[in-house]
Amino acid sequence: MDNREYILEINNLKTSFYTHVGEVQAVRGISFKMKKGDVMGIVGESGSGKSVTALSVMKLIDSPGKIKEGSIIFDGKDITNYSENQMSNIRGNDIAMIFQDPMTSLNPVFKIKNQMVEVIERHQKLGKHKATERALEMLRLVGIPEPERRINSYPHEFSGGMRQRAMIATALSCSPKLLIADEPTTALDVTIQAQILDIMRDISVKTGTSIILITHDLGVIAETCNDLIVMYGGMPMEMGSVEGIFDSPQHPYTQGLLKSVPRMDREQKERLKPIAGSPPDLLKPPEGCPFSTRCPHVMQICKEQPAPLFKVGEDHKSACWLLHEDAPAVEGFGKGVL
Repeated sequence: MDNREYILEINNLKTSFYTHVGEVQAVRGISFKMKKGDVMGIVGESGSGKSVTALSVMKLIDSPGKIKEGSIIFDGKDITNYSENQMSNIRGNDIAMIFQDPMTSLNPVFKIKNQMVEVIERHQKLGKHKATERALEMLRLVGIPEPERRINSYPHEFSGGMRQRAMIATALSCSPKLLIADEPTTALDVTIQAQILDIMRDISVKTGTSIILITHDLGVIAETCNDLIVMYGGMPMEMGSVEGIFDSPQHPYTQGLLKSVPRMDREQKERLKPIAGSPPDLLKPPEGCPFSTRCPHVMQICKEQPAPLFKVGEDHKSACWLLHEDAPAVEGFGKGVL
């Protein structure tokens, strides 16, 4: 039995942005629990709510955005209503984030040393000498060669992969309990991407840091994560172990994603199957399942109300009406329980 405690519990989180043309319902009710030491992936198309979910956890939703509803429990503490001062003590220290583009996070006019040491001094209450030693230790951990020399470089003197390693080193320098990585390998070539993912996996094993990996790349998820949440239209469509979802996807959207990815075991001339249609407008989201306008198996109830999460296996849930006991039989779908 797995007796590990939960590092993060999200309950019915809803986050919206209030624009001049109306309310953009970016996240429309997501709940999940994450155990300490886990590596969880959140996957979905652009605009599905992945990054907004992560920024909500960090309490980094600025005006015109607002967390409308729900609770965020981190390491046993309800941080939903924490003030900015309280959150500033948690960010960087207990929860760290790696952003998609390191050049937007690294200040181009300061050396890597200045930026890393400042973070460590602030959160770890160390003197400059000890903070510098810690920074060098982290640069070695992420595989930056000659860290004693490279720590005095400016960001523009690093390649894209090296900048991303420096970002990971900075994020890990205060030994966070939770690391959120938002598309950390998007701008990198395949070889460097693999190296970065190896570093993140090793770090999770060596330090026990829990990781949330946000991506649209199912290959990255398969390589790195234990658990997976598939999001669409601001809502979770399917959640469970990576192995369970990849072996037996139980939502038409997940199935569509998997069919649109190149695979080595496919026939050479077999065409990829893109998902027809466009994502929903979250200014006026559908009444029912957000995928109902693109789903090949859509039923009347799908257009009228979103499906609950049906349990279809051990820790495997899917929000699809085809899993209801009264739904017509469709190949590839079992029956679930509420």
